[in-house]
Amino acid sequence: MNPLLKLADLGQSYWLDNLTRRMIENGELKARVEKEGLRGITSNPSIFSKAISKSEDYTAQIREARAAGGNVEAVYEALATSDIRNACDILRPVFDQSGGSDGFVSLEVSPRLARDTETSIAEGRRLWQAVDRPNLLIKIPGTKEGVPAIEQLLFEGINVNVTLLFSIDSYQAVAEAHMRALERRVAAGQPIGAVASVASFFLSRIDVLIDGLLKERMAEHPQARDLLGKAGIANAKLAYRQFKRSIGSARWQALAAKGGHVQRMLWASTSTKNPDYSDVMYVDALIGPHTVNTLPEETITAFADHGTAANTVEDGMDDAVATMAAIAKLGIDFAKATRQLEDEGIQKFIDPYDSLMEALERRCASL
Repeated sequence: MNPLLKLADLGQSYWLDNLTRRMIENGELKARVEKEGLRGITSNPSIFSKAISKSEDYTAQIREARAAGGNVEAVYEALATSDIRNACDILRPVFDQSGGSDGFVSLEVSPRLARDTETSIAEGRRLWQAVDRPNLLIKIPGTKEGVPAIEQLLFEGINVNVTLLFSIDSYQAVAEAHMRALERRVAAGQPIGAVASVASFFLSRIDVLIDGLLKERMAEHPQARDLLGKAGIANAKLAYRQFKRSIGSARWQALAAKGGHVQRMLWASTSTKNPDYSDVMYVDALIGPHTVNTLPEETITAFADHGTAANTVEDGMDDAVATMAAIAKLGIDFAKATRQLEDEGIQKFIDPYDSLMEALERRCASL
């Protein structure tokens, strides 16, 4: 049996980390949902940049949006929201069958708003209304400025995918914002059963950075070699431990009794960057209840071919603790590293966004 089809029985959903108009129109996306167990989609400026700038599938709508007098940002939004809306419709059966706990499609606010609370809230509201689908997730970075935006949007009943989480401290702040938002809705007499959220914890980017720091120390500390490729998964397992503590608390149980949906842990950045490592290492090691793994096509193909579907996310927890302690003992400041990764992550979304705007400007001019 295809291991992808076993994940749901283990409490994990796999989502596709890509979206193009071509896969919507040619039936590929629908086939993945109906035959291959796909239960969600994520998008970001980098994904849309590749889809829009390298395809003629958008030419007619670009011409139409430009003729309507929109600037280049308005053109982009028209293209993106159209694809997101159609993808939501394809995933709607999953959303309905799961009681509103799965079957989501994510759309990110402009990455330039990562440090702007109020504008993030306003953009989240506007995009939510523009797409007008209950299985939409608005992506907001889990920065210090993003946390109050996340709380406010959830309080207003807008689903949120919290992105760019690298540290357990950042995750705890986000989990707290989720619970506060639902508690505020209860206090205001509002239902909470239709409010959904995921917390996206990034993996491979951690190993790229920490491996580099470990290699700098290997000459003096040969034992550093044994830690290569272990930080990302260890950090994720400890975040999941914190998640279990959170949903086991009396505070969360009170919200669950009123119909609250768990803010699931989502594993992001799960394509292996180092060819010496297994191409399914960030899938095999982190399967378990209330989790999502968002995967690019090549990782989906690899896991279907040689992945192992088993409940593993809580395995090796003591080893995870030991790994993080050993990294700290070598003088690596993990908190500083995650702050660097957050800053770099924001920029890695801004760069393709800006490139896309430039490419769209050229396309509009040529049309």
